[in-house]
Amino acid sequence: MTQPLQGIKVVDLSRILAGPLCTMTLADFGAEVIKVESPAGDETRSWKPPVTDAGVSTYYSAVNRNKQAVVADFADPAQLQALLELIRDADVLVENFRPGVLAKFGLDYHSLAELNPRLVYCSISGFGDKQGAALPGFDLLVQAVGGLMSITGEPQGTPSKVGVALVDVLAAQNATTGILLALRERDASGQGQQVNITLMGSLLSGLTNQSSSTLATGRSPARMGNAHPSIAPYETFRTADGVVAIAVGNDRQFAALLRELGLEALGQDPRFAENSSRVAHREELKELIENATVTRPAAYWAEALMGAGVPAGKVNSIAEAIDFARDLGLEPTALIRDRHTAQETRQIASPIGLSRTGAQYHSVPPAHGQHQQLLLNPTGS
Repeated sequence: MTQPLQGIKVVDLSRILAGPLCTMTLADFGAEVIKVESPAGDETRSWKPPVTDAGVSTYYSAVNRNKQAVVADFADPAQLQALLELIRDADVLVENFRPGVLAKFGLDYHSLAELNPRLVYCSISGFGDKQGAALPGFDLLVQAVGGLMSITGEPQGTPSKVGVALVDVLAAQNATTGILLALRERDASGQGQQVNITLMGSLLSGLTNQSSSTLATGRSPARMGNAHPSIAPYETFRTADGVVAIAVGNDRQFAALLRELGLEALGQDPRFAENSSRVAHREELKELIENATVTRPAAYWAEALMGAGVPAGKVNSIAEAIDFARDLGLEPTALIRDRHTAQETRQIASPIGLSRTGAQYHSVPPAHGQHQQLLLNPTGS
């Protein structure tokens, strides 16, 4: 089966998360991805524990399947020249060095565009190449200065980061989209171009309704815990053994919720008659609902409320979430069997479903320099 990106060659100079996740997505759909590392290797190789059954860092393993790996020391003229030969016939290059670093080695976009005018060159940085060029692009820092932490956490608590490097993930998705757009345009023009992605821009765009509200009102939203600024009840509630999320989106669902909780009388209370008044009296409403939900387990309420047409679900652990997705027939994991070594590992599958040319998994995350012959003999001659 021919995959969408078969025949596309990607030189991956990135490391850690945003760049490698982007290039893994391209590799899942047929691109040949050559991961170029320094002699020290991608930092995430040493981020242990936890590790896979093969002793590989799970962080590194999560974003590096379907790739080939070579080592190149940019300061070594022979190795740098070999890398340039690898780039000469590449379609895409992805890098996340601090702006200006690669120019020292002639690996910046303008230098490589002369070498390979068809090259799509994707740069991922924390804050761009202007006044923010010197700022370190760490996800935690971007969550802080980008406003995400200010709206995450309990109202009376301290600002909190999200439980995963979400900004890196958003940047990876934007980088993938930008690369595909540039490749599509190249089909018409024959020319490559630079794709610029910043973590800061990815976060501000990802704030969607919260940033839109700020622009429209001139007021920044505050932390609300798990509540929603415009809908109620739309948050989490304590139960007898855990927490359940209830997401009421309209008056019909609210009436159904009251029936299941045995709180029908609240439907006549003017404080809760319509969504805007429920939002204004959110705290009183939460207390009344929680007095009912604490009487039974979370799984009971999730099943009962969903059966009544009220969106609800138990707050799962990640292991429970994977099992839940599997029970729904979503095939959340994939067995990666290396076509050359027969080594196996199980990973989260690509979230992109194509009916004819879906993702394929043909190799486990490569060892450091495992495919060094590609750099020594980039043309295959």
